[in-house]
Amino acid sequence: MSQEARVSPSLQSIKSLPVDFRFMGLPATHGLDMSDAVSASDNNMIPDSIPENDELAGEVVRDTDGNMDQENDESPYSSLTLSVEERPSSIGDDELNIATSPLRSFVPSHTASKWSDTTSYVAKKMIQSWFQLPNGNWELGKILSTSGTESVISLSEGKVLKVNPDSLLPANPNILDGVDDLMQLSYLNEPSVLYNLQFRYNQDMIYTKAGPVLVAINPFKEVPLYGTDYIEAYKCKSIESPHVYAITDTAIREMIRDEVNQSIIISGESGAGKTETAKIAMQYLAALGGGSGIENEILKTNPILEAFGNAKTLRNDNSSRFGKLIEIHFSETGKISGAQIQTFLLEKSRVVQCAEGERSYHIFYQLCAGAPPPLKEKLNLKSANEYKYLKQSNCNSIAGVDDAERFHIIVGALDIVHVSKEDQESVFAMLAAVLGLGNVSFTVIDNENHVEPVTDEGLTNVAKLIGCNIGELKLALSTRNMRVGNDNIVQKLTLSQAIDTRDALAKSIYSCLFDWLVEQINKSLAVGKRRTGRSISILDIYGFESFDRNSFEQFCINYANERLQQHFNRHLFKLEQEEYIQDGIDWAKVDFEDNQDCLNLFEKKPLGLLSLLDEESTFPNGTDLTFANKLKQHLNSNSCFRGERDKAFTICHYAGEVMYDTTGFLEKNRDLLHLDSIQLLSSCTCQLPQIFASSMLMQSEKPVAGALFKSGRAESQKLSVATKFKGQLFQLIQRLENTTPHFIRCIKPNNLQSPGIYEQGLVLQQLRCCGVLEVVRISRSGFPTRMSHQKFARRYGFLLLDHVASQDPLSVSVAILHQFNILPEMYQVGYTKLFFRTGQIGVLEDTRNHTLHGILRVQSCFRGHQARRYLKELGRGITTLQSFVRGENTRKQYTVLLQRHRAAVIIQRQMKGIFQQKKFRNVYDASLLIQSVIRGWLVRRCSGDVGLQQFGGRKGNESDEVLVKSSFLAELQRRVLKAEAALREKEEENDILHQRLQQYESRWSEYELKMKSMEEVWQKQMQSLQSSLSIAKKSLAVDDSERNSDASVNLNDDRDYSWDTGSNFKGQDSNGARPMSAGLSVISRLAEEFEQRSQVFGDDAKFLVEVKSGQVEASLNPDRELRRLKQMFEAWKKDYGARLRETKLILHKLGSEEGAVDKLKKKWWGRRNSSRIN
Repeated sequence: MSQEARVSPSLQSIKSLPVDFRFMGLPATHGLDMSDAVSASDNNMIPDSIPENDELAGEVVRDTDGNMDQENDESPYSSLTLSVEERPSSIGDDELNIATSPLRSFVPSHTASKWSDTTSYVAKKMIQSWFQLPNGNWELGKILSTSGTESVISLSEGKVLKVNPDSLLPANPNILDGVDDLMQLSYLNEPSVLYNLQFRYNQDMIYTKAGPVLVAINPFKEVPLYGTDYIEAYKCKSIESPHVYAITDTAIREMIRDEVNQSIIISGESGAGKTETAKIAMQYLAALGGGSGIENEILKTNPILEAFGNAKTLRNDNSSRFGKLIEIHFSETGKISGAQIQTFLLEKSRVVQCAEGERSYHIFYQLCAGAPPPLKEKLNLKSANEYKYLKQSNCNSIAGVDDAERFHIIVGALDIVHVSKEDQESVFAMLAAVLGLGNVSFTVIDNENHVEPVTDEGLTNVAKLIGCNIGELKLALSTRNMRVGNDNIVQKLTLSQAIDTRDALAKSIYSCLFDWLVEQINKSLAVGKRRTGRSISILDIYGFESFDRNSFEQFCINYANERLQQHFNRHLFKLEQEEYIQDGIDWAKVDFEDNQDCLNLFEKKPLGLLSLLDEESTFPNGTDLTFANKLKQHLNSNSCFRGERDKAFTICHYAGEVMYDTTGFLEKNRDLLHLDSIQLLSSCTCQLPQIFASSMLMQSEKPVAGALFKSGRAESQKLSVATKFKGQLFQLIQRLENTTPHFIRCIKPNNLQSPGIYEQGLVLQQLRCCGVLEVVRISRSGFPTRMSHQKFARRYGFLLLDHVASQDPLSVSVAILHQFNILPEMYQVGYTKLFFRTGQIGVLEDTRNHTLHGILRVQSCFRGHQARRYLKELGRGITTLQSFVRGENTRKQYTVLLQRHRAAVIIQRQMKGIFQQKKFRNVYDASLLIQSVIRGWLVRRCSGDVGLQQFGGRKGNESDEVLVKSSFLAELQRRVLKAEAALREKEEENDILHQRLQQYESRWSEYELKMKSMEEVWQKQMQSLQSSLSIAKKSLAVDDSERNSDASVNLNDDRDYSWDTGSNFKGQDSNGARPMSAGLSVISRLAEEFEQRSQVFGDDAKFLVEVKSGQVEASLNPDRELRRLKQMFEAWKKDYGARLRETKLILHKLGSEEGAVDKLKKKWWGRRNSSRIN
């Protein structure tokens, strides 16, 4: 075989590819013809794996034994898939080359070439085919025979029909039933897709891949596909089945890997489950990027936005009546750092008008049902069926939904997003005011049908809630100020105008309240300085709508879906094909339905739908009929437009034709709130109405020029609703263009919102609207994975040798492709990029991951070796240091222990000595006692024997004597035992008494010491007093004797001289003797008193000591009596000393007439006496 046959024709002109390129690892047993291989490159490839993302590991088509399937060669998908990571370890080297090579995709290409002529195959093999019944449903039948232009088929019910073979569509083999990617179907036709989706839907597998698009069918019930376990499984890639978690995980990984913002676009019609899908995606993001705490706030925005922006419709119990884009920002570490919410086109008309069987926004019913009694009383709330806005649709509840419980959830969510309690009460007050406005009624006041509001409880409550004057509210609802020239004209309103004014005020308050609430949430979720530029946006926007009567809301919604569909087409079809052409690769162009003509119908100026609508809205006399006629006049030539009768027209959307009724188009597009109502809100005392008024006045700074402004009707807005919505939509598309999109198409299986019902026609219509079949078709035939040469070489160049990896990026890229034996039909080399078919990049990623894993293992081993060496060196140093420290500590402890040991030995020696002494005394005392007892017993026995002998001698009976002795001995022993017991008792009592005696002795020694000290003091004082008295007595006696001797001498010597003076001497002598005798008597009395007192004090002190020691019993306190006795003694001593000093003075006066010697003696005696007393 020639080498050229191995190369795809499209690659012959590429010089970077070698001519001698050979396929490696082709098994000889396969029997594949090279002509088939060449032809396979020109046919559509049927991949064998589900491409989750660029990093998905490749898969190998193998049977359960690990060999290529030979039995089911008729079907390219008859074998099972086995992941590379799950290959058996017993595969040899040759088989490993086959498994790791991209040959797995080469086999499908061969079989695909065999299946290229499907008609002949159907006729030859009589396989099952799809037949369309008259009701439009498809039924599976088996071809029994085919002859010419007629085939006989057998249906499931046994019915046999003859049909045209061209009306039959081939069915896939049974082994492909329920595949999780529609790209794996051999025959991609509408009935096969419907059957595959239904097969999975019946098994609660509601997610299916359609190339890069995830198809999600609403189960209308709880399915076990969510929770922490599933989140962890998809995070760890242990589950690879289609899921919202898988799409979200892909977005996170691509954001981190490519550093490009991502977007998840969720679309579908009302009731398809878009809101729930968006919440599931946000839960996965919060689980993977959580940790900062703000993820909980982001999740809590869902119940708030649902309550204020969702309502029950005929098709959906929780229909989003607005679009929202949630942009979640991430930090550099991949954690959620904040979020921002943008809303689109809130359906304000639902506030004042609901169709039969529908409801207004959930928050109204939740407030009425769940508000606590204090709040109800404050807001004067009533039940929902008492408000005209809510009861007009005759539907106030939803089956299985508790509005009161939902209200408490809303309050908790508002707390989490940091809406204060005061602001919450203001929000509830605005809601109550909106409901109250619906109950405001009018009364006709004149013949021209002019009205004014009825002043009732409803009007008063509205004025109270918004904080305005009731008279100003009545004027704002019943009159209109208009400026004509320089004059102001007050125009009274008719009943219909007044009702429109009231409803416009209610809608504006609710719309402003919704916008203000979103603004508060954005403040709570603000990113601030933590923003890094990386974000994932989740777009949950209304799907394509087509009702029996379609109005302005459906017109805007379907226009938005047209624009999003073009973005979808541009991403998957147009941009892809343009990129193929620009990069110069061989590409068979795939035709797809482009909706650019329909977008031109909307946006073309000056004759587009939006331009004509704005133009007609500026005319004061413009009506819905004139608008419809203008459309028919200017747009009938457009292929996407068709005029209808009266006010209707039809637009051919990408999803089908929709007829619109222009009734209310102009009024809704103008969305007028007159300046009177704005001024009313600005004059309110409440804060929220003032904020609403300032917001509306800011929009009216540059009003729309035209007759409307002159008539005073455009003061409230800057642009029309359609123009503002168009601007928001263009900004949204521009933002999405700067992200990598991930598409989720939600499908509603039935209109009954019941589980288990699958309506083929409804599902097929939605699949056509979503363009799912075209997506699969172009993805199967295209190259969904692409990468620039520089990035490819930078990412995988390290797998090559150094001299090859240092070349230019293109050469490196081609060398990598050759190195890993990627088949030529599996990739294309462009000018700037490499293009791969589905799943091919997985082989390189798998090899790269294994190589990096090996590098990391080598690095870890080397670093571990270094760490262990360092640890050993550090351990040796630590051990040495510890040995020194522990040695020093041990020596210190040994020194202390040795000192304690010596002290313990000394203490033990002393204690043992004490114990031995005590034991010796006890043994000694016991020995003495025993000796005394035994000696006494011996004495008594001897004395008893003597008595018995005498008694026996008298009787002379020796036998009786022996008997008496033995009995006496027994009695003696009994007495000895008794005496010993009594001795032990006495010893115990003696021990107790001995202890008491020791206590008394210690106490007595203390008291004796005290008394000895007191007695010594008293004795010293008494001796001092006694010595003083004796000295006094002696001195008095000496003085007396001297006086007597002197008197006798003088008398004898002067006997002659005393003739005349004798009488005088006699008188003096007699007078001097009398005081002397008085002094002696006083001193004797003092001495007697001293003896008596000392005796009394001594007796009392001795008695108190005996009482305190317990020798004498007395009912008194000895300590207190001792203190009292001491005080008495001190008082007596003081008094006695004073009297003794007085006596000394008296005696001193009596002896002053004596000589110098007497005076000296008296002074000396006084000094001595006083010192002794003191």
